[in-house]
Amino acid sequence: MVGGRQHIIFLARWYPHRYDPMFGLFVQRHAEAAALHNDISVVYVHADETPARKFDIVKTNENNVETVRVYYKKPKSRIVSLFRFLKANSLAFKLLGKPDIIHVHVLTRCGVVALWQKIVHGTPYIITEHWSRYLPGNDFNGFLRKTATRIVARNAETLTTVTRNLAKAMQSHGLKNKNYIVLPNVVDANIFKPVEKHNAKTKIIHISCFEDKSKNISGLVDALAILENRNIEYQCVLIGEGIDFETLKQYAFLKLNHENIIFTGLLQGQALADELAGGDFLVLSSNYENMPVVILEAFACGLPVVSTSVGGIPEIVNESNGLLVPPGDSGALADAIQIMMNKFSDYDSNTLRDIVSAGFSYQAVGKFLDDIYKKIRMR
Repeated sequence: MVGGRQHIIFLARWYPHRYDPMFGLFVQRHAEAAALHNDISVVYVHADETPARKFDIVKTNENNVETVRVYYKKPKSRIVSLFRFLKANSLAFKLLGKPDIIHVHVLTRCGVVALWQKIVHGTPYIITEHWSRYLPGNDFNGFLRKTATRIVARNAETLTTVTRNLAKAMQSHGLKNKNYIVLPNVVDANIFKPVEKHNAKTKIIHISCFEDKSKNISGLVDALAILENRNIEYQCVLIGEGIDFETLKQYAFLKLNHENIIFTGLLQGQALADELAGGDFLVLSSNYENMPVVILEAFACGLPVVSTSVGGIPEIVNESNGLLVPPGDSGALADAIQIMMNKFSDYDSNTLRDIVSAGFSYQAVGKFLDDIYKKIRMR
């Protein structure tokens, strides 16, 4: 610890890497926010089918965050894979030295590494969980997994989640901790900001990873088809890519007027911000969620939101900034989109942006994390 700044190692199960620059981007933003007040290092380990060496270590400095990515050769055996995962983390820790605190992002394997560091070196750790697997209908099961997760959760100094809904879901599985806290996600308000626009048609924006089981983009297409049957003019821009991209694109072109929809593919950084800000409102049609960062990014751009009422979304979206509909109901979604098409201009963009400035900026979240770290140091 130097000058009041503590050395925190983020153990991240999800993080941008050489094959996917968007994977776990919200964790990277948390690291960058924390780095405003502390010395942050990130350890990310990735099973890789391509490297010639058993372990490929890449160390970089990204926006004041020291980052060690270890790619290990993926074996056929799950047991061997686990041992290589643990070995890869050990190699990263040797490069970075002993931290003051370990901050785990996404359980359970990284939590086991943190627990081991606490047992051997006395290093305290906290957890931030982002995963929706604890929600009803998802796949948090298995005796060993549940037992290990409960032990890891119980021994953390603090357990943070991105929504109250996720915290309740984890507690329903017996994941007990003396100090559950909701940790806000981070939005870069320097690039996500309102712009002047003059759209010929109402411009609807959708952003997701194009995985239909959770994001229900097919349900959004069905809702848009209902609007077309009502002779309502619109333009919908769908941003992103994923495992169901081509299937959903074909489905949309089959059901909708091609002039009404645009698929941009993956957009990042300023290109994403520009496309989002150029829209009139954001639409999400998910079957389940935690807290999509794209909602906060839309607010930062001054856009209201139409969304299904799932996960932690009702904790931030309400009648003052958007409309909520039940999941899986394309008719209700179409009705809400039609209503929003007539009222999106009634929302004040600065008021929407203030939501982000108050609690989701780099400065706000950086201070939030620093307060947590300081309390642990004082114990």
